[in-house]
Amino acid sequence: MGKRVQVVLNRDVSKLGRSGDLVDVAPGYARNYLLPQGFAVNATPSILRQVELRRQKELERLAEIKRQAEAQKVALATIGRLTIQKQTGEGDAIFGTVTSQEVADTLLEKAGQQVDKRNITIPDIDGTGTYDVEIKLHPEVTAIVQIEVAAK
Repeated sequence: MGKRVQVVLNRDVSKLGRSGDLVDVAPGYARNYLLPQGFAVNATPSILRQVELRRQKELERLAEIKRQAEAQKVALATIGRLTIQKQTGEGDAIFGTVTSQEVADTLLEKAGQQVDKRNITIPDIDGTGTYDVEIKLHPEVTAIVQIEVAAK
């Protein structure tokens, strides 16, 4: 196989890599497509240093997001139990169900914690009682909050 050249991608390129990646490609592909279209630049020592600095800043940013999620997990753990009141029928069975939007609204109202309803996992709730709700704050951080479903 012929000689390969290294380029740094400026944009995400399908089946090749993401923006900021250092990739080896055929010289013709780089010369005829990637460089003229502005999808990549030749890998020079100064460009490689810039890429490394960008990568370090991105890692620091991601670590800060994780730290914030850990802090929010601690704040949610100190809340204790949240109470959601629902209309009940015979045998403490509730009408309807407890939704993730209700849990998110209760968290915001009682604890002042903003949580996206799409990140809340609720077990099947069919009656009054105490249930554990899982809240995904970050891909690596999950908090458990107890909710108590009570009769109105």
